[in-house]
Amino acid sequence: MTCLAVDLGAGSGRMVSGEIAGGRWRLNEVGRFRTPTFLDADWGYQCWHIDEIMAQVERLIGRICTEKKPTSIGVDSWGVDYVLLGEDLHTVGVPISYRDRRTTGVMEKLSQRLSQKTIYEKTGIQFLGFNTVYQLAACIEQHPEWIDRARHFLMIPDYMHFRLSGVLANEYTNATTTQMCGLDGEWDAFLVQSIGLKESLMRSPVAAGTVLGEGKGVARGLKVIAPATHDTASAVAGTPLESTEEAYISSGTWSLMGIESLSPLANEDALSMNFTNEGGFERRFRVLKNIMGMWPLQRMCEEWKIADLACVVDAAAREQAWRSIIDVNHPEFLNPVSMVKTIQEHCRKTDQPIPETSAQMARCVFDSLALSYRTVKGQLERLRGRPLNRIRIVGGGSQNVLLNQLCADACELPVTAGPVEASALGNLSAQMIALGVIENLSAARLFIRNSFPLPEYYPRTPIPSSVIARFEALR
Repeated sequence: MTCLAVDLGAGSGRMVSGEIAGGRWRLNEVGRFRTPTFLDADWGYQCWHIDEIMAQVERLIGRICTEKKPTSIGVDSWGVDYVLLGEDLHTVGVPISYRDRRTTGVMEKLSQRLSQKTIYEKTGIQFLGFNTVYQLAACIEQHPEWIDRARHFLMIPDYMHFRLSGVLANEYTNATTTQMCGLDGEWDAFLVQSIGLKESLMRSPVAAGTVLGEGKGVARGLKVIAPATHDTASAVAGTPLESTEEAYISSGTWSLMGIESLSPLANEDALSMNFTNEGGFERRFRVLKNIMGMWPLQRMCEEWKIADLACVVDAAAREQAWRSIIDVNHPEFLNPVSMVKTIQEHCRKTDQPIPETSAQMARCVFDSLALSYRTVKGQLERLRGRPLNRIRIVGGGSQNVLLNQLCADACELPVTAGPVEASALGNLSAQMIALGVIENLSAARLFIRNSFPLPEYYPRTPIPSSVIARFEALR
């Protein structure tokens, strides 16, 4: 039995086929593509080219169906972004990217009439200026006609599933990223109404692993299954956690660091540290924080036209440690015109050596990420009331040997790296569970542990206390 996982990232998308043979996963990358964006001519918004994304997915379905007959398909993607459909089931407005600046100041403005404490008690979701609730509030203010015409609200993977099957559904894990879904897994009517939305736009969220229906068009003959449609939820499902004493880092464009919990941790302490309680597979909670991940390096490579990031990582390992550090989560690094100049100016303003080469720039980012991991690790231990005993790094960033070792050193814990394909594995596991091939999430994780090499890193070089103090001062 072969399942297809469509894993959409903000930078690139890919399709991975998976099957289980001899108690082990066998994966094959069907193809990948750059996630297309465009600048809206009418309003200047940074948008997702949703029709082109769909065309790429259909192209890859057609490619693999010439070789074999898959059983099912499911889509996961980044969170918070959405598509509005009208009564004719065509898009209303444009699907705007969370990196667009239209939400600047919206969170602060909404907080004046709706307290953060109230929102957090209801949702347990961290406060980020691009959360869907603030995107929608901005849309209501800037384009009320779009909201008036809209009849259906779908997150990006929900929309892809609709195009593949004709079924309209909101999946639970991605619904939680909106900051409008309650801790009970249902849309919070008070929050939806408070920003001026019609409750009828949303459908009661379905659980990850729900069979939505039969495919149509190029997907005819496939079952369309909603996995954990938020890519981090799929990545956590694909993380081979062995105990509740372990933390995870899903390392990619963002580094999502947290723990898995059977109940939310949404108390005042969690609010003060801005932890999120996003939904996970089997209705578990992902108690985590967003840390800016490889995004600064991706932007640097674009600016300097560097194609081989691996060479940059190797060169960074030979650079002086802790020479320059930044708070990677500072808003100025979210989407500047020039990431290189922004980092250099930040170092200049904070009286640090200015990184001039790609290796120095990368070392600055890696050192800063490791220090951010250290901070969040301490906050997690405080929140749960006991220490952690291991960190598991998954995703593309788990191949970064330098950053893995820096994480072990900064967090003073053993680090296990891999699998690289955690999001695809979580997506595929949800489909296999829905089809009755795998019993449950624990069984799926055992399959993953038995299928891939998982290198380990141990604390080696303590972080100087002066560096830790310098980082805390920056934060």
